[in-house]
Amino acid sequence: MSAPRAMDLPSSLPLRRARRVAGCAVMGLALLVVLSFWSLDLQWAQLFSAESAQSMARFLGEFVPPDFSPAFLRQLGWASVETLAMSILGTTIAALLGLLLALPAARQFPGDSAWGRGPTRWLLNALRAIPELVWATLLLILAGLGPFAGTLALAVHTSGVLGRLFAAAIENCPPGPGFALRVQGQGRLRVFLYASLPQLLPQLISYSLYRWENNIRAAAVLGVVGAGGLGQLLSFHMGLFHMNKTATILLAIWVLVAAVDAASHRLRRALA
Repeated sequence: MSAPRAMDLPSSLPLRRARRVAGCAVMGLALLVVLSFWSLDLQWAQLFSAESAQSMARFLGEFVPPDFSPAFLRQLGWASVETLAMSILGTTIAALLGLLLALPAARQFPGDSAWGRGPTRWLLNALRAIPELVWATLLLILAGLGPFAGTLALAVHTSGVLGRLFAAAIENCPPGPGFALRVQGQGRLRVFLYASLPQLLPQLISYSLYRWENNIRAAAVLGVVGAGGLGQLLSFHMGLFHMNKTATILLAIWVLVAAVDAASHRLRRALA
């Protein structure tokens, strides 16, 4: 067998260029890590000192035993239902609003006019750039104290996240069935509803379920600013140093988050 000619060998120039880029990226990342440690006042000695360990042990000891009195458990049960309802309603509104925003934010077929793609993507970036806690603080002025402001905050932030994910899914959707309908003279809305949406629906539902997992955690925190649910109960009792009740609330949050994670995981596996 004859030796391969020089022209048959792959060029090493792109490989060397890729190695240089990767090396520069690793060096830049390492420099950022070093600068982060240098710029932050990290008190490692104080963190791992015996005095800090004793203080933490004393603090955790105040959580024992949790308060399982019937009256408090009834109050905790209603707050849990409120938190769960906030996450479900907020995610549902966000999924619908995200889909409406994803349509103008995506170019479904190459060559289509997409004049609204840029502005809509800027809007989606703005919605998801502001955290839920900040949205809840702003919306408390509009909606007042209670779960309504928390639900709106979850819906606004999550619509930005889901809208961006939905837009990417629409642009990556196989175009064959849609082209077949367009050749027959069908409009863009019919093409999306009868060609693209059936292919995308499992993926869209999977994205929505994943965000529901995140929103149940966020809903438990939003109550800290007065948006209802377990978070509001947690903020109230922590402010009064009712540590036994605080321990029970934290346990309820953990149970609720674990149950929602398990349910969402099962649903996503069923869709897959």
